[in-house]
Amino acid sequence: MRVSTFKRGLKLSTRKHATEGKPVEAAPLPRQVVIPINQHFGAPNTCLVQPGDRVVRGQKIAEGAAPGPMTVPVHASITGIVKKIEMRMQSNNTEGLCVVIEAETSVSAESQAATGTDILLMPPLDYKTCSREEALQRVRDAGLMGMGGAGFPSHVKLNPPPGKVIDTIIADGAECEPYLTTDEAAMTEKPHLLVLGLAIVMKISGVKHAIIGMEDNKARLIPMLEREIRLAEIDGEVNIGLCRTRYPQGGEKMLITALTGREVPSGGLPMDARCIVQNVGSLIAIAEAFSLGKPLIDRDLTVSGGACKTPKNIRAPIGTLLTDLPPQFMDIDRENLKKILFGGPMMGTAVPSLEIPIQKNTSGIILMTAGETTAYEEGPCIRCCRCIRNCPCRLSPVIMNNSLEEGDLDYAVKAGLMDCIECGSCSYMCPARIKLVQRFRVGKQRLRIRQAAGAKLSAEKLAQAAQAAAKADAKAARQGGA
Repeated sequence: MRVSTFKRGLKLSTRKHATEGKPVEAAPLPRQVVIPINQHFGAPNTCLVQPGDRVVRGQKIAEGAAPGPMTVPVHASITGIVKKIEMRMQSNNTEGLCVVIEAETSVSAESQAATGTDILLMPPLDYKTCSREEALQRVRDAGLMGMGGAGFPSHVKLNPPPGKVIDTIIADGAECEPYLTTDEAAMTEKPHLLVLGLAIVMKISGVKHAIIGMEDNKARLIPMLEREIRLAEIDGEVNIGLCRTRYPQGGEKMLITALTGREVPSGGLPMDARCIVQNVGSLIAIAEAFSLGKPLIDRDLTVSGGACKTPKNIRAPIGTLLTDLPPQFMDIDRENLKKILFGGPMMGTAVPSLEIPIQKNTSGIILMTAGETTAYEEGPCIRCCRCIRNCPCRLSPVIMNNSLEEGDLDYAVKAGLMDCIECGSCSYMCPARIKLVQRFRVGKQRLRIRQAAGAKLSAEKLAQAAQAAAKADAKAARQGGA
């Protein structure tokens, strides 16, 4: 099988040995869960429950005030009593409204899922006979969103606007981030659900060709996946694309280039390259939503790092805090814990404490010791251009950074600020240890704030113009009457 890749990027130590090949273990039922009501990219949700309410695992607890295309509902992940609805710190280091549910039963969440006891499921839906609208509604009702990190609503991704022709579905199983192995574990344990999820997405989108993309360090999974593809009833062709183990091969743009030879244009999305890319975890969740009627209430993730004495792949209810898991299941070396990352070490977010809940897009929690992470002081840029040579998007990080330092947002955008995927390759290679990715994130936020202010100003101007026009009409009417 031909091994493909993209240009530039990095060859990193994978550091996956601690959890590689390990099965996914179901976490014990936590004493409580803290569920953020807004976990997706899009319009905010409104809480549907009040303190004191009893909720059942799988029950909808938050949804968009006026259900629109960019809202994804949130469901209770355990059966219990709503104790609080309050602002809590989330994995993106911002405070958001969360529903705190105290567990009511000693039965494990995994047992509830297996037996159907105390779990609110939707009726199974046959993707072969249902309409496209019914299928998209099921994806939305199940609260499905991108589980690779971005959190983009899945039903929106599967419903491109008119004029956008899609001819290829890509299942992203590259998992290029160091430490993380949960996608590999999912493909090993649930290959039938992965293929079923692909079949459902192909049916919804009307596409006849799909590719399961993975790095060559997972080549051992190919025979198992090929067997499931042969056994499945798929209206179309599903192939396996092997990519070189290279960071950030799991990025949508990189994977599309490696598997199809196409490039996503500047400012564009995968659909502009006639592709839809779905993480393998998202596809498995789609399969469960149709075959079992199960909403997205559990999350598979990797917990690893030098400060984790029991590194493993786990399945935990959304909203679980690591501190609520018993030491015999999750033992943390708190004395040597120096850094906590939600996500991988390259694109993940450092958080201030362990009191941060697991969310739908939490692919891993890395607990690092001092030997695994070092804080360097920034030095002056020496114009070595290593950031340019290693940028997988072929941008000029040094120019973007200089523009942001000078406060010139417009020139930073021209240099490619909004095309940056924040992979961290530039920061990793910078000999001056300049925190480039962090500056680009701040720059994007500044741009969003400016755009929001401009939109507000435009709305105010339109309102003023409308008022002026109304006054002019009234004056003209009075003059006409005279």
